Amino acid sequence: MTWQRSICTFTAAILLVLPGRLRAAPDASFLSGIEAYGQGDYAAAAQAFAESARKSPAAGTLENLGLAEWRLGRPGPAILAWEQSIWIDPFNEKVRTNLRYARKAAQVESPEMAWYEVVSTWLPADWWAWLAGVGLWSAVALTMLPGIFRWRRAGWQQAVAAFGIMIFLLSLPAHLGVFTRSRLGFFLEKETEVRLTPTRDGQVIARMSAGEPARWERTRGAYILVHTSRGSGWVEQNRLGTIFASSKKS
Repeated sequence: MTWQRSICTFTAAILLVLPGRLRAAPDASFLSGIEAYGQGDYAAAAQAFAESARKSPAAGTLENLGLAEWRLGRPGPAILAWEQSIWIDPFNEKVRTNLRYARKAAQVESPEMAWYEVVSTWLPADWWAWLAGVGLWSAVALTMLPGIFRWRRAGWQQAVAAFGIMIFLLSLPAHLGVFTRSRLGFFLEKETEVRLTPTRDGQVIARMSAGEPARWERTRGAYILVHTSRGSGWVEQNRLGTIFASSKKS
């Protein structure tokens, strides 16, 4: 297909990246994926990268998984992998560019996000917890320790304590955004059926394109209740991939 050849050309000059931005040694599955990708065996590469990501999720591994899936003409899994990569490393503009191009080529929309969800994308999801913890405990320490040890209170201590409280309070909306954004998912296959009831005999109320976003609300057996741009309905769990892998288990 033309759009597949176009994005392949676009990514041809992009080298496959190591997981975790070189912070961890690649495992055997990752190295197998690199070898298979170099040989043009994209199915084997996708399988190897997926296995490596299951063992140790890393932004680089997921980025490569997205490239392999796109080469196979599977926009749904490619978009999901790149979204998961951005979840871990939101600073990777190369992946954001791939996502924009993929969505334009596949004619699917980006997920709609509330303002606090947008804020939560500014930093890696786990950084917000560290930021809130540092801010809160810095404020507590600089407020209480001078009294406990009978230190003379200095102006800088009060200023730093106030700054710590401010950082803690400002991070709270981002925490909410991380939680709600973790419920985002993407349809993996084209013409995915969304049904009125969680059964195979349920009335089909919509057919979704691969890569279209949805928000999961709850699970029932092998089905997930999702909210999409066309309303709410039930979809089989294996037809939807969530941006945060453990979401569907909740």
